[in-house]
Amino acid sequence: MSEPVEIVEVRQLTAEDYLDLKESMVSAYADMEGSYWREPTIRRLISLFPEGQIAVTVNGRVVGCALSIIVDYEKFGDTHTYEQITGYYTFNTHNPKGDVLYGIEVFVRPDFRGKRLARRLYDARKVLCEQLNLQGIVAGGRIPNYEKYSDKMSVREYIEKVQDREIYDPTLTFQFANDFTVKKILRNYLPNDEASKGFATLLQWFNIYYEKDQDTIRYNKSTVRIGLVQWQMRDYGNIDGFLQQVEFFIDAVSDYGSDFVVFPELFNSPLMSEFNQMDPAGAIRGLAKHTEYLREEIQKYAVAYNVNVIAGSMPIVRDESLHNISYLCRRDGTYEEYIKIHPTPGEVLAWGMKGGDTIKVFDTDCGKIGIQICYDVEFPEPSRILAEQGMQILFVPFMTDTQHAYNRVRFCAQARAVENECYVAIAGSIGNLPKVNNMDLQYAQSCVFTPSDFNFPVTGVKAESTPNTEMVVIADVDLVLLKELHAFGSVQTLKDIRSDLYQVVKK
Repeated sequence: MSEPVEIVEVRQLTAEDYLDLKESMVSAYADMEGSYWREPTIRRLISLFPEGQIAVTVNGRVVGCALSIIVDYEKFGDTHTYEQITGYYTFNTHNPKGDVLYGIEVFVRPDFRGKRLARRLYDARKVLCEQLNLQGIVAGGRIPNYEKYSDKMSVREYIEKVQDREIYDPTLTFQFANDFTVKKILRNYLPNDEASKGFATLLQWFNIYYEKDQDTIRYNKSTVRIGLVQWQMRDYGNIDGFLQQVEFFIDAVSDYGSDFVVFPELFNSPLMSEFNQMDPAGAIRGLAKHTEYLREEIQKYAVAYNVNVIAGSMPIVRDESLHNISYLCRRDGTYEEYIKIHPTPGEVLAWGMKGGDTIKVFDTDCGKIGIQICYDVEFPEPSRILAEQGMQILFVPFMTDTQHAYNRVRFCAQARAVENECYVAIAGSIGNLPKVNNMDLQYAQSCVFTPSDFNFPVTGVKAESTPNTEMVVIADVDLVLLKELHAFGSVQTLKDIRSDLYQVVKK
């Protein structure tokens, strides 16, 4: 007959569990005689911080536990002893308003090891840390196998070899497997721990969901709604007609509760028809005369319709040089600008366009964003610099005339999403402008791309428009999923870059 199925439960420890707890702890620390918690101490811990005392039971019997307190970590710093952090076992160091969950005990009795029970305790502790919005978990960890190697190597060498899996340590190997890192080596942390030769590792696990001093009124949202305008190039008659269409789309997208509305590159090109008698370079400089006024009006729309506007791009003349500029018009009335870094060969030849020299992320009420204009996204280095600055969403206004040109933008934008673990939203224009020189045909399919991992669409495409159709695309992106990807993704392209071998550096 097969053995009966064991019933495993993770729950809060109670005072009634003490006898099982003592028996299990004596068994777990057989090499450290007398190392078990006394009943009054356990009762005090439970009364101070009941949710922090976690037990794992098998068929109703406590076979392991994880004990914790909350501390104001700055008061102790990285150099402390076990006695100091526990208030000499009084736990008067516990501070419900502290910022770190301090692990003071984890064990599973030996005859129940190999059943992943300790992992359940660690997972429960991590969930508690997240629920309490604490910075992370800190604990002092034993290195009980060090006594076998102490005459051959330093404690630092031992820890490095355990991390490289050249040596197995029953405690430290497990800590590494649970995403803990060694912050410091402690001396005399537990003076009576002969197996560890008095040494301990100060371990840390970071809570990626931690929010410091979260403002309940103005806060960064976890789910962000993006509206892409697939803009129809047509004759709008005059600047008022053009702005009427801009306002229409901002109004429409804001009605869906969007946080961002994105217009395409050079979406004001229809207004260039009034300069058609000029050569191409003169015509686009004529168009640039409208840019400041258009930015001011769009800035007003952003406030009026409560939506952040990525105002596509428009030509502008600065110090007699022609640039292609995009504006982030925030819904609080402020704005910032980005100048296209890489003008295409055609833009240089026909218009004398010059590239900008600024690579930066922009802070918004919905996280950190980047802006690149069309050809810029075909160069991977600027996007990586933005990702290293914390970019979560990259917006790419573009304008392409053929499907080949469009695919260059699309494929590169999707690559940027994968390699930088971020969302990328591209918005383009369609149609034709028969009365505007050098702006003949437009081809576009506007999209929102995602990283490629289990929490995202298998295609890496969150949403996309019908090609060559005037419309809007509305998509929700979850910024929390990016945090989880950075920490737990199948691959982690931001972490695993070989910075010892190469670097992407802005000059």
